[in-house]
Amino acid sequence: MNYWLVKSEPEEYSYKDLEAAQDTIWDGIRNYQARNYLKEMKIGDQVLYYHSGKEKSIVGLAEVSEEAFPDKKDTDGKGWVAVRIKAKAVLKNPLSLEKIKEDPMLSELPLLKQPRLSVMPVAKDAFDLIIKTCS
Repeated sequence: MNYWLVKSEPEEYSYKDLEAAQDTIWDGIRNYQARNYLKEMKIGDQVLYYHSGKEKSIVGLAEVSEEAFPDKKDTDGKGWVAVRIKAKAVLKNPLSLEKIKEDPMLSELPLLKQPRLSVMPVAKDAFDLIIKTCS
């Protein structure tokens, strides 16, 4: 199993929106590295849901429910892909970017090293720490 973090502006598609829908197609990604990460996602992989913008916090937990498939919004034929994720749980104590930056155990998170990336892997130990901190 692998662990991931996806980012979304809560005004565009919040974790509450995902919960209401129960699942969604994660599409519209137009960064090659993020696309490659989408291709690596497997059914059952765990996904941290991060609200970007003003909130800047990990707020929910999701799971990959369908592996990479062609993104229907790919109009330029560059091989963009999408995955399907389903909501699992709202995190009781969202973890802010500020708190992430303060924790030396999370210093290697791609969120800190490549902040513009919208899909990124998370090491298991970091994932476990985040879940424990947010429970």
